[in-house]
Amino acid sequence: MESITHTPPIVVSGIRSTGHLHLGNYLGALRNFVEMQEHYQCYFFIADLHSLTTHPTPDHLQESVRDILAEYLAVGLSPEKCALYVQSDVVETIELYLYLNMNAYLGELERCTSFKDKVRKNPNNVNAGLLTYPTLMAADILIHRADIVPVGKDQEQHLEMARTFGERFNRMYKTELFPAPQAYQSDKPLVKIPGLDGSGKMGKSEGNALYLSDTPEEIRKKVMKAVSDLGPSEPNQPKSEPVQNLFTLMSHVSTPDTLAHFEGLYNQCEIRYGDMKKQLAEDMVNFLAPLREKIDYYRHNEQLLCEAAQLGAAKAQQSARATLSRVRESIGIKSL
Repeated sequence: MESITHTPPIVVSGIRSTGHLHLGNYLGALRNFVEMQEHYQCYFFIADLHSLTTHPTPDHLQESVRDILAEYLAVGLSPEKCALYVQSDVVETIELYLYLNMNAYLGELERCTSFKDKVRKNPNNVNAGLLTYPTLMAADILIHRADIVPVGKDQEQHLEMARTFGERFNRMYKTELFPAPQAYQSDKPLVKIPGLDGSGKMGKSEGNALYLSDTPEEIRKKVMKAVSDLGPSEPNQPKSEPVQNLFTLMSHVSTPDTLAHFEGLYNQCEIRYGDMKKQLAEDMVNFLAPLREKIDYYRHNEQLLCEAAQLGAAKAQQSARATLSRVRESIGIKSL
């Protein structure tokens, strides 16, 4: 990519501390992160400041941060190979957020799709943090002068705004401080994990997710309740979206022979969705078991979590301070 200015390229990504990570997070992003830490300079953070837009309680906020950090470690992210940190531990991000807000315009923030969606869904909680969410996200990215940002389709506008704010800063202060961060382009096909409600993708806010920390009983209960349909009425009938979702999930956690078996039953109009869900549930339990065990291990070892967070914060702070020093110099803020 022409915009990449660092060797190895710098990667930044974060996730809000608003609940456990789910199967879609793991298959769609986290497995890529584990591979990326071997080849890039990676900063992966837990966005506790972003989660304040929904006013979580102090206990809930801290618990969620610990949960996600344990899950990051459980999937294979290494504090030695990347910077795993909590967003609020890097106060330089907040200062850059302030400077970017000085040059972010009300109209462009109000036009942001995610802002309009949140206003529509939560009209009684339209706070300034929601309005300036893209500015804080831009600060998260620009504080490390990121080259690459792994984002989903729903975050592409925020990445575009981060480029806009970075380019505007460069132009206003006659500097080339910030590169233009680009979306991560994987050589592998994008993985979209469907939810259990028969439509869309798996997500924390949709209530249709299988969490990495779910117990076998929770997994079985959720899968057996997954939406299906009345079954095919003729051989080789195209699948409805809910049924295709079940087969997609099975393709990720079951053996090829198991998947082929149920494909054959469907095409012959002999499928029983109850049997398929029972098989899917057991395969899902087996697939998630190693991750759940590792999550339990880290979650019950507070010292390991603290050490990982402290190591990550030190790495992130070093990068952030270097950037902020240049930001202050560009703006003209100097100690007298």
